[in-house]
Amino acid sequence: MIPLASQISRRFEWCDVSLGESLTHPFVGFQVRFLEQQNKVLSTKWELLQQQGPSGPRKNLDVIFENYIQNLRRRLESLVGQRGQLESELQNMRQYVEEYKTKYEEEINRRTAAENEFVVLKKDVDCAYMTKVELEAKVGALTDEINFLRCIYEEVRELAQMQTISRDLSVVVSMDNNRHLDLESIIEEVRRQYEQIAQSSRAEAEAWYQSRYEELQNTAGRHGDSLRNTKMEIQELTRNVQRLRAEIENVKKQNHQLQAAIAEAEERGEMALKDARRKLEELECALSKDKEELARLLKEYQELLNIKIALDVEIAMYRKLLEGEENRFPGSVVGRTTITGGRAGGFGASSGMGGGVCTVGGGSIIGGSCGMSGGILSGGFSSGSGRMCSSGGGNFISGGGSSSVRRCVTTTTVKSSGVKY
Repeated sequence: MIPLASQISRRFEWCDVSLGESLTHPFVGFQVRFLEQQNKVLSTKWELLQQQGPSGPRKNLDVIFENYIQNLRRRLESLVGQRGQLESELQNMRQYVEEYKTKYEEEINRRTAAENEFVVLKKDVDCAYMTKVELEAKVGALTDEINFLRCIYEEVRELAQMQTISRDLSVVVSMDNNRHLDLESIIEEVRRQYEQIAQSSRAEAEAWYQSRYEELQNTAGRHGDSLRNTKMEIQELTRNVQRLRAEIENVKKQNHQLQAAIAEAEERGEMALKDARRKLEELECALSKDKEELARLLKEYQELLNIKIALDVEIAMYRKLLEGEENRFPGSVVGRTTITGGRAGGFGASSGMGGGVCTVGGGSIIGGSCGMSGGILSGGFSSGSGRMCSSGGGNFISGGGSSSVRRCVTTTTVKSSGVKY
């Protein structure tokens, strides 16, 4: 449509400029046939435009855009469904995260309880260690006491040996004593008593030290068992703490993975939504452009319709003009001229000798003369007056003219009176 409009515009401008000059062109018949062909072409295009109608392209475009919008809506619904699915997955992931958080808190509580138990056991171990230190101190004191008693025992034994040695010695003491004393029996009795005292003391000391030693061994064994049990419990708690730490690390890793998956799913959903919005904006832009194109086509259609109406008006005006010229110049010569738009045409004239014939659009005048005078057309066509002179032959001089008409179809019949001057 754009090249055709530009071509028609150029032809109309050329027609406006050179319409007056074409009136004197000698090949009006060729121009008339060319204009008839152009008129037929434009009539055919006009019929095609009338058959299409203003609602045809709009209807087709509406159907196309409705289908496209339906496809976009289906895609939007699918994206909404995917979004719901992703939201459900997100809820499930959040539930998993909450469960893992609960387990993590439980493990933290267990760890805290284990640490508290460890502190209590550590206090018990410290108490047991202090008791062990006290018992070791007591063992040292008892060992010192045993050594001291051993020293006493050695001294007592030396004393007994000395008494034995002294008993073997024979001492003669001369005394003047009337009484008879049995010193040996007394000494023996004293020695026997001392031996009994030493034996009883040694037996008591050995029994007491033996009982204390057994008691200390029992206490040490009991505390050793408690210490071993405490060490085993500490090792077990250490293993539990390490296991809980490993489980906590695994839970943290799973939590990070779930958070990354959630972020990735949200990013994919946002990207899909942005893509859908961008495509919707592109479609709206294309729809607005198509609407503008449709408005432009309708505008061109209206312009062509206005041109046709103007041409119809001009054709009617030409017809009236030619009928007036026919009534004004009756004659015997009948000519038929058809002028079609598209390119400027004109009336031509020639000169000759004798006769009384005048032709419009080219010819000769034999004998006599013929004159034409133009008129004024309301459609924008005007021609100047013309006259012919010389009886035996002369020149036909026609006035120039100008026209703003782009197309015209004129059929005229000119009759010449054949009057001789």
